[in-house]
This record gives sequence, C-alpha cells and structure tokens, in this order.
Amino acid sequence: MLPDKYVITVGRSFGSGGRALGKLIANRLGIGFYDKKLLVMAAEKAGYDLEYFKNADERVPKIFGGIIPFSMGFYPMSWIGDSTAVSGDKVYKAQCDFIHELAATEPCVIVGRSADYVLRDVKNVINIFVHAPLDVCADRIVERLDCASHDEAKTLAERTNKLRANFYNFYTDKRWGEAASYDLTFDSSKLSLEEIADIVIDYIHRRLGSTLADYTWK
Repeated sequence: MLPDKYVITVGRSFGSGGRALGKLIANRLGIGFYDKKLLVMAAEKAGYDLEYFKNADERVPKIFGGIIPFSMGFYPMSWIGDSTAVSGDKVYKAQCDFIHELAATEPCVIVGRSADYVLRDVKNVINIFVHAPLDVCADRIVERLDCASHDEAKTLAERTNKLRANFYNFYTDKRWGEAASYDLTFDSSKLSLEEIADIVIDYIHRRLGSTLADYTWK
C-alpha cells in the first residue's frame, strides 16, 4: 500500500507532454492533480487577485522594469521590502504555502511551480522532469491548437522554456531541467505517455513501499 500522503512533482519543457503525463498518473493512481487550478486555490486562500496570479505565474519578479539577473534561491525576498515591485514574490510565497498544505493533506500530482524545491524537506516526494526535442514539442503544440504554425510553436516553446528556467533558477539553488535535480527524467519522444506513466507508477510503488504484487494496473 502507498502512504496516505505523497506528492509527485512534474517539471516539464513546453510542449513535451508533461502536464498530460501528470494528469494521466494522477488519474491512474486516483489522486489529486494540480496545475493551473493551484493558482486559483492559492489566490483565493491568500486573498489576492486571480488575474495578477495568472500574470505572475512561473515568472521571475521584476525590479524597476528589469529582471534580477542572478539565481540565489531567495525565499522570501525580505531584503527588498514590501513594494509593488515584488508582488511576484508574494504570489510565489502564497503558492509555496498552499503547496505545503496540499502535501500535508492529500496524495497528489503537482505540475510546475518549482514544487520539487518547495517540498525538498518533505517526505514521500518524487520529482520527475519531462522534455523532448524542440521539433517534437512544436508538433505537439500545433496539434493541441496552441499555435497555427510549426515555426510559431518553436518560438513559443523557446520563450516559455526561458521563462520557466529563469523562474526555477531564481527561486531555487538548482538548475531547471538538470537531471541531478530530479528522481526521474524522460524524453517523451522515446516512449508514449502511457508507457512513461507505467514506469513512473512502478517506481512510485517500489520507492514508497508497495510491491508490484500489491498493485493491479488500471
């Protein structure tokens, strides 16, 4: 049997299928799934405007119109003060608080939001990262109608990955997408999402105490 509380965090490059994989794993395990809806719940709990949460999602705080150009894992950034310029950090803190509440309450899958780092001192957390070649990601982006052309999709993927990397590297003392930061990493162009989910679920059961005999594939 799996423990009552555990978390699977999913980092992902844009268009790699990481979100879809996270949802597939959550559905097969019968546990909660949080990606964008985590923003809604965290915003409501903290009393912040949801639109600002969306605009600040997985983006580095801006100081005087420029992005701070270094990564030191500051959290929270008390040295800056309580100005409107650091509202993005308040958003991050609200998300961190809510992520900790989820980990203490229920088993779940959390996509993005540097959840692997936020929960670094919490038991029963498994961190995975999903990536794929840019052309493969672009094909998937076009297929799900996020972009009209392959070139536009590649540009969007590169820009989004840069934002995600800057966000992750700024708030943590690790590097986004670096294998050492995660328990499992996957190139989603090599296997189907269903096959990757099989591997992850197998790992979850082996790592958290169940044997394969205890588990029936769904």
